[in-house]
Amino acid sequence: IKSVEQTLKITNAMYLISSSNLRKARKQLTDVEPYFQKIETTISDILHHSPEIDHIFFDKRPGIPPQDRKIGYIVVTGDKGLAGAYNHNILKLAEQRMSQNPHTSLFVVGQVGRTYFQEHGIPVDVEFLYTAQDPNMSRARDMAELVTEHFVEGRLDEVYILFTKMVHSFRMEPTVHKLLPLDPDVFPPCEDRDSYHRDVTYVPSVKVVMDRLVPGYVKGDIFGALVESYCSEQNARMTAMKSS
Repeated sequence: IKSVEQTLKITNAMYLISSSNLRKARKQLTDVEPYFQKIETTISDILHHSPEIDHIFFDKRPGIPPQDRKIGYIVVTGDKGLAGAYNHNILKLAEQRMSQNPHTSLFVVGQVGRTYFQEHGIPVDVEFLYTAQDPNMSRARDMAELVTEHFVEGRLDEVYILFTKMVHSFRMEPTVHKLLPLDPDVFPPCEDRDSYHRDVTYVPSVKVVMDRLVPGYVKGDIFGALVESYCSEQNARMTAMKSS
């Protein structure tokens, strides 16, 4: 009886800790959302004022056949277990995606993912240590700079991030999100239609402005995915501890 009572105290404490972490992570994401929304709006504005834009970040490289494309996957897992099927589902999705192409590069977030791929003999190109339990802008920036450099220099033709999206507290979905190349159709036009009748000049040029904006947009995408995964992990752990 005492053993059961002690276990109950431990699981209850883990539940409370995860609940607190979930609230903090949600607030962190909410605080920076306006900044990245403004970047997205600005990119959309440029695309609709300069529809003829030819930029490397939008280059889909149609001349490279599907079987020869070099694809990079950022896989976001947790550092710990005791979170139900949270880690299992995203690792299963990663294996499915990687089996579809022979030229893949693997960028792993989280100790669970690192251990899993090592045990299964799957080479990991880059490990982002100490990131899963502390998603922040600095780590998102480092990741964005690395994959952007790989894409620009031709070492990767496509970049995806695989993470767990928390639809609501009872539903979490393993998700694949494309980071690069960008698709102009993803950026909807501004709601203020009249603004597109104005003449707009970008200084020093559209290309230079995009060179600065797109890495920030990719950084925001990665940061959002890290926080979503962290929230999903905490929610999964709360559910597991509550049912223990």
